Amino acid sequence: MPDFDIRRAGVDDRGTLFQLIADFYVIDGHHFDAERVAAGLEPLLQDDRRGQVWLGMRAGAAVGYTVTTWGWSLESGGLECLVDELYVSERGGGLGSALLRHAMSAAREAGAASVFLETEARNSAARRFYQRHGFGIEDSVWLSADL
Repeated sequence: MPDFDIRRAGVDDRGTLFQLIADFYVIDGHHFDAERVAAGLEPLLQDDRRGQVWLGMRAGAAVGYTVTTWGWSLESGGLECLVDELYVSERGGGLGSALLRHAMSAAREAGAASVFLETEARNSAARRFYQRHGFGIEDSVWLSADL
């Protein structure tokens, strides 16, 4: 039996999430801009319209999180889910797998037909983790632009 729980994050979890997100950004090589993160996170903590945030708890402390967001695609037949971030501070105990499965189940219940994610090109360990959970590498290349 696992020694962790998964629960929905709410507005009272902002501070805890900010610390976990900042820790993840250091490891993943992203600049942590508190204003930008807050602008993206706040709507997700309010309701399900844009996505969901799940916390992984161990002994009453948050030690991981996952963020999923909704998109719409003709190729997916409508609603799709993006696993935007998944981070666990203590790896190897099964919490990352449990968070991913939980988020995917919640996305299915919300009506999503597909789940997508992206990893940094250098992060082959993350790709192996996701492939163990049924994700396949696609030929498409994501491009981005700030608006």
